Amino acid sequence: MISTTSSTAEMVTQGKFQINGEENVEDKSSGRLGCCGWLLVIISLLFIGATFPLTIFMCVKIVKEYERAVIFRLGRITDRKPKGPGLFFVLPCTDNFVKVDLRTVSFDIPPQEILTRDSVTVCVDGVVYFRINCPISSVANVSNAHSSTRLLAQTTLRNVLGTKNLAELLSDREGISVSMQESLDEATDPWGIKVERVEIKDVKLPQQLQRAMAAEAEASREARAKIISAEGEMKASRALKEASLVIAESPSALQLRYLQTLNTIAAEKNSTIIFPLPIDLIENFMQRK
Repeated sequence: MISTTSSTAEMVTQGKFQINGEENVEDKSSGRLGCCGWLLVIISLLFIGATFPLTIFMCVKIVKEYERAVIFRLGRITDRKPKGPGLFFVLPCTDNFVKVDLRTVSFDIPPQEILTRDSVTVCVDGVVYFRINCPISSVANVSNAHSSTRLLAQTTLRNVLGTKNLAELLSDREGISVSMQESLDEATDPWGIKVERVEIKDVKLPQQLQRAMAAEAEASREARAKIISAEGEMKASRALKEASLVIAESPSALQLRYLQTLNTIAAEKNSTIIFPLPIDLIENFMQRK
């Protein structure tokens, strides 16, 4: 930011402007008004003196704290530094001025249909924050700084996102915003504009792609659920195997397990209880008959 500001200030102090892509360096005589120009200025001063104090209202101008005035005298920029804030004086017949607002301006980038690097069509919009850093460059080097910045932001968004694939577009929004800010700031520096921030607002995917991504995510979740269920069954079977080995060593443990199960069922206040009987017990009754 410091290097950009210093380079712009140096161009202004040296009288350098880039107009229509060509750098024009003013010589010493270009800032002079010439004989005819000075004659018109003297006539204007005489007119002010003759109609004083009525013309004082035409000569005194006021700009606000957030504004600057670029004065043109006979079509030439009189001073390499803009006037303001506060009072300044102009000649009624030879001077005119342009007010420049230095406050930060924000605008929405209209939704742009962009083809990503992996051939996916998406609709992306964003927001840009910028301010005028050099009032003289913004007036002398571009006809409409605000409109030009808006159009440039749209083309920059398409150019930057065209080099990204869909995964990068969805996951690396911050990096894309920084890349867009650097590109815009570099392109608008000759216009005296400083791009402060660029944000990607929304990325709209086609309906078919949304359904395909949702189906893929659902299938992935189901696959993970089946794996977890299979692992749980495997651990449960190992635990049952160990329990069966312990019960096989002591037959009375099975009867105690039956009684414990009956106690658990009875605590739920059920009207009907189905309780399995050991097969060994039934065989004993059969033998007695």
